[in-house]
Amino acid sequence: MTTLNFKTTAPFKREVALGKVEQHLLDEIKNHGTICLPLIDSENSTDAASIAKTVEERGASAILVGGSSAIDQLELAKLVGEIKSTVNVPVILFPGNVTGVSPKADAILFSSLLNSENTYFITEAQALGALAVKKYAIEPLPTAYIIVGEGTAAWFVGRARGIPFHKPNLAVMYSLAAQYMGMRFVYLEAGSGAAENVPPEMVAMVRKHYEGTIIVGGGIKSPEIAGQVAKAGADIIVIGTMIEKEDNWQEKFSSIVKAIRVR
Repeated sequence: MTTLNFKTTAPFKREVALGKVEQHLLDEIKNHGTICLPLIDSENSTDAASIAKTVEERGASAILVGGSSAIDQLELAKLVGEIKSTVNVPVILFPGNVTGVSPKADAILFSSLLNSENTYFITEAQALGALAVKKYAIEPLPTAYIIVGEGTAAWFVGRARGIPFHKPNLAVMYSLAAQYMGMRFVYLEAGSGAAENVPPEMVAMVRKHYEGTIIVGGGIKSPEIAGQVAKAGADIIVIGTMIEKEDNWQEKFSSIVKAIRVR
């Protein structure tokens, strides 16, 4: 009788090589503690290149470009090109759909809306967009996108079952699921223009269990709130609506960057 031997002399290992943009973000986090990424909405922003240059000069570690309902790919490509010609930091796509993929970007938050009720936003849109990401050689940043609260565009468009603000344990469950599926980023999103930000208590609980990079956005309207979220354990804070709607956003953005960085 032949005996089958399944032992191997050396276990197979495949090292995950981080891309340049992801490594840049990790280096920035190591150097500063918490970093700030401005979000430029491809549909609502005017003079995006000037905005991008201003936030870079005031401490932005990268530029996010996207929006929940962006549908004009030509306009998006033009905007990304204008921004890249102006700044030296990476330009990262933050798509709300497959139309949010642009060949000129450095990287993309390749995200799955884990708490959506529509499988399109969990896996189907990702499958439709994957070949374009590969074709354009855009660096994918594997991200679990988790909506907190309700009533925002991201919540509505993504058909999300928003996590209640007072249920941080649910955020932990989704974040751990993301980690076990190999997602190196978790994005806790209250939504653009949200009346309430993701509670620091929720961020702290996720930080206690999730080992990857934590992004927090939505409703962060002051340096004080940003500082609390950073202290709770956020690695990256996203600022968007403030830039779009406030006249003195430049000084406030600088104050937020100062508030979240390691002293």
